[in-house]
Order: sequence, then C-alpha cells, then structure tokens
Amino acid sequence: MFPLLIVALLAMQAGCASKAPEAPPVVVSPSTWRQVDRDIAAASLAATGQARRYAQDSMERWMDLVYQRTDTAFVPWFTSFWTRKWLSIKVTWYRLSSDGEREETVNRLSRYLQEAYDDKVLEPVSRELDPDDIMEQATRTYIQQLDERLQLIPQRFGVPKDQFAQHLHEIPAIELAPPISQRASLLQVLRADPLEEQPAYAALMAHIRTAPDGAGAWTTDAGLSSITRQTSEQLASEMVTSGAASVVSGLVGRAAGSVLSLGFTGISAMLQEEERPGREAQLRKSLNDAFDEEWLELMRNPESGVMAGVFHLSGQVEGSLERTMTQPIRFEPLPRVLPPGN
Repeated sequence: MFPLLIVALLAMQAGCASKAPEAPPVVVSPSTWRQVDRDIAAASLAATGQARRYAQDSMERWMDLVYQRTDTAFVPWFTSFWTRKWLSIKVTWYRLSSDGEREETVNRLSRYLQEAYDDKVLEPVSRELDPDDIMEQATRTYIQQLDERLQLIPQRFGVPKDQFAQHLHEIPAIELAPPISQRASLLQVLRADPLEEQPAYAALMAHIRTAPDGAGAWTTDAGLSSITRQTSEQLASEMVTSGAASVVSGLVGRAAGSVLSLGFTGISAMLQEEERPGREAQLRKSLNDAFDEEWLELMRNPESGVMAGVFHLSGQVEGSLERTMTQPIRFEPLPRVLPPGN
C-alpha cells in the first residue's frame, strides 16, 4: 500500500510542477508611452505626405483633362458667331423680364454660362476623374499608410498588442460638431471593414462632399464671372447695331429687308470670325488664371479641398498627441508643383 501512496504523491507533485505561474501584466512606463505617441505622430505625418502626393498627382491629371476639354469643347462654342447671336437673344429676354436691370441680366447670363461650362467640361471630365473621388481616395491612402506604420510600433517598444489597441482607442480620429455629432477613435477607423460603413467616416465624407465651396462650385469664382460680365457688355453693344439693321429693314420693305438682314448677318459673321482668334486667346488666358487659382484652392482648403478628409483625421490624431509628446517631430514640407499654365 505504501508504494502505491508514494507513487500517487509523486504524480501529484509532478502535476503541480507542470502548471507554470501566470505572468504578471506588462507595465508600460509613461516615458515609453510618450515615445509611442511620438512615433504615432511621425507615422501620421508620413501618411499625410503619401496622401498629398497621391492627391497632387491626381489633381494634375484632372486639371489636364479640364484644360483639354475647355480648349476643344467650351472655347470654340463660346466664341462662335452663332453662340454669340443666341446669347444676344438671351440677354434681350433677360432685360425685358427684369425691366432693364443690368445687374440681374448679367447675373442670369453668368448662371447660364456656368451651366454650359458644367455640361460641356466639368461633367464629362468627372466621369473619368472627379475631385470628390480624389478626396476620398486620398483619405483612404492616409488611413492605409498610417495603419501599416502603426503595426510596427508595439514590437519596437515592447508594448503588448492589447494595450496598444486600447491606446489607439483613446486617440480621436473623427470629431464632427453638431448637428452632425459623429465621432470615431483611431482604432475604430483602422478596423472598419468596409470603411465606408463606419458611421463617422461616412458622415465626414458626406460633409466634405456637400460643402458649399467644394469642387463643383468653383465656376462661380471671379475668373469666369468677369468673363460673363464682359460678354454681357459686348452683347449689349452688338444689339444696338442689330437694332439699326431692323429699322432699315422696316423702311425698305419686308422682302428687301430680309435680304438686307441676311447680308448684315453674313458681314457680321465675317467680321467676328476675323476677331475670333483674339477672343479665344483672351478667353483662354482668363480661364487659365481661374484654373490655376482654383487648383491651389482645391489642394489647400481644409474644409472642402481634396485633402480635407486627410486634414481632419491627421489634425485630430496629431492634436490629441501634442499633450503627451515632449518634443514634436517635424518633417520638411513636400515641394508644391503648380499645374500647367504657371
């Protein structure tokens, strides 16, 4: 019996010895967390740089398409003789319906020309490349690049992955004020799959897309508005001459007047064709100036530009880390490449 008891006791001791004691949780020091936060901020800055490169390259391609479409579709239409005659008719109608108010006439003509520009240039180009889509893809690029860099940090500093995930959950990434009132942590954004179904992210994209001064509204800028005003004044002057032809037509009779009107139209067309190259050159210069200014606005505007989503996320992330970083990390800004025309 005693041998059996001894065997049982030895077996019990062996079983107890095989159970290793649980390791205590890893305690990460405050100084290590500050180093982690500096690396997170550096990762955000680097990801912003990658997103900016994508946005800049894409916007340069978009601008090339806008230039080409403007040159082949809008400028020839705008400067043609028959378009100007049609615009003269519209100016006459606008003046009659506004009791001769010049300002209202100019504004209505401006809106008409902006709609024509949308139809002939911006909408066809947007089917191939669109600033709103560039904005969203730039935001995705930032998130993807940031995620790749953050995955290297826990091992670098010996931080347990669960503690690092909790730390990311405490860092805000999206914070939308009322009436939207949507928020998301950095961890929620990084783990969203698919990203567009993350409520705060979807709200941010919708907010930027519907901004009143976004990419789709830029044709109301001073560049095109000044062109429409000049055109309105020119058309008003042409109407005076056209009115003189109508008076002569009435004096010499309907048949002779019709012949005279046709002759006058032909002469006007010939004269305006001679002036057309100069008008086209002036129009191209005015539009190019407006294009260059708007391109820079779309690249820089933090509320509605193509980097708006990136600026929001990076601003939230880096702003929340400023309180814990002992020394900010700075990077040299990317060189800016101006679009064609500068």
